[in-house]
Amino acid sequence: MGSGVGAGSADGAGDAGATVEDQGSSDTNAGGTAAGEPTPGGTVAGESDGTETARPEERLERAVRAAEQALIEYEIALETFRVEVENFSRLHHQKLGPMYARLDELEAQIAEARAARSGAPEDIRAAQEARARVMPMPGVEELFHGWMDSEGLFPEAAAMLTDQPVRPPERVRPSEEARKLYRELVRKAHPDLARDESERKRRDEFIARVNAAYGRGDEALLRELSEEWEAGPVPEEHRPSRSEELYARLEWLAQRKEMLTLVARELEEGPIGAMLRLAPDDPDRLLDEIAEQLIAQVAEREAELAGLLG
Repeated sequence: MGSGVGAGSADGAGDAGATVEDQGSSDTNAGGTAAGEPTPGGTVAGESDGTETARPEERLERAVRAAEQALIEYEIALETFRVEVENFSRLHHQKLGPMYARLDELEAQIAEARAARSGAPEDIRAAQEARARVMPMPGVEELFHGWMDSEGLFPEAAAMLTDQPVRPPERVRPSEEARKLYRELVRKAHPDLARDESERKRRDEFIARVNAAYGRGDEALLRELSEEWEAGPVPEEHRPSRSEELYARLEWLAQRKEMLTLVARELEEGPIGAMLRLAPDDPDRLLDEIAEQLIAQVAEREAELAGLLG
């Protein structure tokens, strides 16, 4: 992937300083040659010439398996970073939103005090503009205490309707054990490992539950899901034998990698992704540091306002 999304490596997928491209580049490149993938010369990347006696279908099957595993690791890294971005965004709003609102209010009061003192048209206009920036009425999200916005229910609110645990994320990054369980489950149950539509549907539904549990940092539920998968039916192994089918599979994997590259770039280049890159090792601490800065700014504005009113 061309841009880093802070998702980290396969075993440290939560490290925001790494890149998803680092995650998968050692195994495969989008549209490129994966480990074990046939090269234009007819040999297989990463293999010696001693394998020339292998059937073309066998070489293609090895290429498909390598590309599948590389894509799975890539998706794990991307989903890990997406969860961090989502949690950081929500915690940023919850912890820092009131401070930003207080700063806006103080700026408006300072501008109004200056206008009242000078009576200058430009000061009056500046005061009106500052007041207009202060939201006079709470938004939908504030009215519903973070459970709903103008687009509808947040996931936590929807969870109440399905008897699932309802709580906002406690941290930007889920626990190390939750991350470990999540990675193991995705590697085992990833839909890309399915060989027929019914199996893909089963895996899709299961991975959706895994992603929801990981997004909430629900370590206990992830353990239950791991046990459920181990006890479930073993998917029937089936590999297409025709070279055309295997080539089509490789092409699909490359196209999906390209699509995920765009998703990762959007995440990384967004404001929250940029903030996470400032604190790859401890994003929660970054929130505390920003809060300290905002507290200092509030104190400065309050002192400035007191001077104008005094």
